[in-house]
Amino acid sequence: MKSLDITKLSDEELVSKIVEKNDTHLFAVLYDRYAPVVYNKCYGFSKNKEEAQDLTHDVFIQLFVKLRSFKGRSKFSTWLYSFTYNFCVNYVQRNKEKKKEKVTVVTDQIKEDGNVDEIDDSTLFELKSDKLAKALEIIPVAEKMILLMKYQDDMSIKEISLALDLGDSAVKMRLKRAKEKVVKAYNEL
Repeated sequence: MKSLDITKLSDEELVSKIVEKNDTHLFAVLYDRYAPVVYNKCYGFSKNKEEAQDLTHDVFIQLFVKLRSFKGRSKFSTWLYSFTYNFCVNYVQRNKEKKKEKVTVVTDQIKEDGNVDEIDDSTLFELKSDKLAKALEIIPVAEKMILLMKYQDDMSIKEISLALDLGDSAVKMRLKRAKEKVVKAYNEL
């Protein structure tokens, strides 16, 4: 019983074997499982197919190097989501030209406003999608991504808190602030 069907291994078992043997062939199985998901996340940051492909490739290169740091405290898919998210945020922040495209002067105008009415989810859903896309490009990338995690990826507060290594209340507060900012940006368009 020497031949083991590696495609039937769980993510965690596969990661363990990759780390143990430093095996690029086993890593290719992990790549095949998650490349589309990672690509979609990267595309959400870049909005450019070629750039998203490059980012996906870079994520997996870094992943192979950092795989030993996966401790199994969460599902591998959650850890990978967080890894990809952080990689892309760092990429956007390093790339000054991209940062100018993603974060405009509007962010300088946003102040803490105690009079902002509570923004409920229905308000976001009523916004026109093309104008909403423009508003999402105006707000800071970290706030855009937490909104996408919640509403595009349909992640729960708990899943977001695990992915971003934050407490539930911090996630709720960041979502509230991000919703307020996107609605304000939307209304100023």
